[in-house]
Amino acid sequence: MSTTLIVFLSLTELALLGVLLVFFWRLRKSEALLSELQARQEEFVRKLQFNAKLEDELMQTFARRQTELAKLDTELEEQCKRLNKLLDQAKGLCRSPQFLRQLVVAGHKEGKSAKALAQATGLPVEDVELIIDQIGT
Repeated sequence: MSTTLIVFLSLTELALLGVLLVFFWRLRKSEALLSELQARQEEFVRKLQFNAKLEDELMQTFARRQTELAKLDTELEEQCKRLNKLLDQAKGLCRSPQFLRQLVVAGHKEGKSAKALAQATGLPVEDVELIIDQIGT
């Protein structure tokens, strides 16, 4: 009975030793897997940091461009106002009696007819003829 007990205990010890070896083997495998996961996680975090930095740079560039566009828009509006003022002044000069008279005189010297000059200046034909008569005298 004592031999069987010794054999049984020895087999039990061997079985426990096998279980212990399998446990340590799986533990080592788990540690390797855990190390690989940590390395991947660190790589992922580096990529996230790079992407965040890139996004910040893009946002700064976008904000800078938006500021530049707003400034350009303001300058364009000011330029548009200036040009509209000049256009209004030019229209006023074009409709002044002296300018129209000069156009009629210059056109008459070039040999244009009273009707053509009236159409070009927007004056009635009678007025154009009156101006031509005044220069003739």
